[in-house]
Amino acid sequence: MKEESNVQFKDMGLSPEIMKAIQDLNFETPTPIQAEAIPLIMRNSGDLLGFAKTGTGKTAAFSLPVVQQIDPHQKNIQMLVLCPTRELCIQITRDIESFTKYLPKINAVAIYGGDSMFTQIKNLQAGAQIVVGTPGRVKDLVNRGKLVLNKISWLVLDEADDMLDKGFKQDLDFILDTTPKKKQTMLFSATMSPWIRKVADDRMKNPMEVRVSAQNAGADLVTHLYVTVHASDRYAALRRLLDINPDVYGIVFCRTRRQTQEVAGKLVADGYSAEAIHGDISQNERSDTMNRFRKADVQLLVATDVAARGIDVNELTHVINYELPDSPETYVHRSGRTGRAGKKGISLSIIHMKEHGRLRQIERIMRKPFQMINIPTGKEICEIQLMNLVRRVKNTEVDTKKLAQYLPGIYREFEGLSKDELIQHFVSVEFNRFLHYYSNIPDISVQGVSRRRDDRGRDRGKEKGASGRRNNKDHIKFKSYKINVGSDRGLNKKKFFDLVNSKKSLKGLEIGDIDISRNFTKFEADVSADKEIMNFIREIK
Repeated sequence: MKEESNVQFKDMGLSPEIMKAIQDLNFETPTPIQAEAIPLIMRNSGDLLGFAKTGTGKTAAFSLPVVQQIDPHQKNIQMLVLCPTRELCIQITRDIESFTKYLPKINAVAIYGGDSMFTQIKNLQAGAQIVVGTPGRVKDLVNRGKLVLNKISWLVLDEADDMLDKGFKQDLDFILDTTPKKKQTMLFSATMSPWIRKVADDRMKNPMEVRVSAQNAGADLVTHLYVTVHASDRYAALRRLLDINPDVYGIVFCRTRRQTQEVAGKLVADGYSAEAIHGDISQNERSDTMNRFRKADVQLLVATDVAARGIDVNELTHVINYELPDSPETYVHRSGRTGRAGKKGISLSIIHMKEHGRLRQIERIMRKPFQMINIPTGKEICEIQLMNLVRRVKNTEVDTKKLAQYLPGIYREFEGLSKDELIQHFVSVEFNRFLHYYSNIPDISVQGVSRRRDDRGRDRGKEKGASGRRNNKDHIKFKSYKINVGSDRGLNKKKFFDLVNSKKSLKGLEIGDIDISRNFTKFEADVSADKEIMNFIREIK
């Protein structure tokens, strides 16, 4: 089956209201599963088997053509979507709500365990044409007579292989038995297992098949990396990861609108080319931001998952997960935005110690290993940035003809400077901010525990040296010191380093752990500078 298609959404015969919603999401070109499935579902009422992995755009593939056909004047449930997890249930419902944005009479309700059944029943009673649910909660509400499925026209089993793996076979049988015989059944699965084949044989009539062989064209070109830090050091880690990759062009994913705005604001204040998109900005603002991002006038887009839907930029070098998403499926969607058009990409996650289990879960879904990396040191970042600056200066095209009239004045201004001094001055113009920021900056990688597998394949911790110190500085002997200045006088880590850097004799001092209390501060430092440190302490009052 073809993996490439020149079909556009505008060519599919979707209603103006749906097309407007799609345009708001910046959807233009359908994914392979969408290009194959949407026309089939719109033209035929027969059953359909769709084989595609998570992250291929299946929700739009089955939702768009059904929404097109739903009768908004009928308040009974016309479409039932069953999926294995609460997170996927919520995501599918949100997607359908986005697709029906300009169809206010069409309502979708999410039904899942772990949330108020009373609220879900109330939402059903208010009227809904679409129900998205997990098998257990759907079965409960059917048993209570609160969910009636005898008039549905469309039944979707999404991630059917995962539902069967989770032991939902009996629940699925019960639910399917309550639905009418005459309906269009659509089953989507990543694999054709014996379980799936049996369900298809028992519950479907001569189904059409749509098969997409790869998750996306660039899935094998994406490298999955992660760093482990304390939650309070996330932003500091983000800065260092950006600075070690000066040519980064990508998306920073945050979980909430507020966090998106905060991170983007900090990045801009710190001199990065970044903008935020989230649900609170207008469509015009979103379009302007996306246009600048597509032209690479904006280097970093800070976005929520919902706001980022429909972003289609093939040149992205990085996807950065400021926090891991709630579900593995969402991670797949995020990482699939890089590694496109035959180019390599990196999906980089910033996690804390308690998130290693979620990382393992994502690895199982992706069937790809994640590689742990260390937060780069200040010295490493300065070296990378310095050589990047040198290359940019060297490769800058010089228009000698237009520059000629200014050269005499320039030469007079630099008269007396040697070649070495001139180079140093030019480099320092841009490079000083890196030298200042990264001078004596501490290591923030959490080195206390590394991941490894036990004999049963599970993760367990392994003690590994002292935390808060650089791997390549283990030979340094640290000593504890104390100054009688604390948070009551406005001291924080940044101001502490500024204080240390104000002393020429302490430039380059290696510092370990820092503990700032209300009235005093304890810190560890390289004992070889003990004399200079003691002089520094005596001077502080």
